[in-house]
Amino acid sequence: MRYRSLLIAGFMIVVAPMLSIAQTQEGRTAGQGAGTEMEGSGFGAYDTESIKGFDEQKVTSDPVCDRSKRPRIIKVEPDEAKPGDKVTIKGENFGTKECLHNVSFSSAPGEKVQYTYVNDGTIEATVPNSKAGMSFVIVVAGSGSAQSKPVLIQNK
Repeated sequence: MRYRSLLIAGFMIVVAPMLSIAQTQEGRTAGQGAGTEMEGSGFGAYDTESIKGFDEQKVTSDPVCDRSKRPRIIKVEPDEAKPGDKVTIKGENFGTKECLHNVSFSSAPGEKVQYTYVNDGTIEATVPNSKAGMSFVIVVAGSGSAQSKPVLIQNK
């Protein structure tokens, strides 16, 4: 195969010759650059078995979380609380109980928060041990995360 080069405005351009379909198939049958082909496997699938069947029980028990509806926190009641107090997180699109992954407070990073899923728009949580001051409540669901307006965490 011969390449041609051109010098245009100080730039060297290398041009590869175009091959017709007949020429590429001739090269393949002659053994030039031919790879392993498996009928019906598509490009790049070398001796790979297809997936056979599925576990129906697992598929039916997996939660279906609507990823198009982002969660949103409307308010946290009360908006002033001490560690150990219960707060109610009101919002929308928290999803199902299986789709709710986590509730956390920004003033207590890494602290495990005890929470209870009530419904798609309500979660009850216990304020964890944290330093006093303003904190955000963060809800993580299957469709994303939401952050509240600041809540005042008082001294215990």
